[in-house]
Amino acid sequence: QVQLVESGGDLVQPGGSLRLSCTASGFALPYYAIGWFRQAPGKEREEVSCVQFADGYAYTWYPSHLKGRFTISRDSAENAVSLQMNSLQPDDTAVYYCAGVETAYYYSDLCWRNMFEYWGQGTQVTVAS
Repeated sequence: QVQLVESGGDLVQPGGSLRLSCTASGFALPYYAIGWFRQAPGKEREEVSCVQFADGYAYTWYPSHLKGRFTISRDSAENAVSLQMNSLQPDDTAVYYCAGVETAYYYSDLCWRNMFEYWGQGTQVTVAS
């Protein structure tokens, strides 16, 4: 059973940075992806980044409007994926979730196939002065 636990949410001032971490365990299939999502009150859930692992490689994905501000990476311990967020603005305020999907077959677009089936509990990020 895949388990995901987020940490790192906090109150940060506009223009500041924050690093979220998603500790993952239980992946058993050869191909998997971990994505970061966020949901603000009254808004739809939005995927903000994703990393797909296949054949020893890691492929990252970002929506165009966040590319350059958000960076997803695998931590050195290799059981965690971090999301570095820079130049944060009040619009970035949301609950941030990490989600996981694993498959027995390779999909080049696993990050945006909407197949995520495992979710963490979420961590609150608030950007305010």
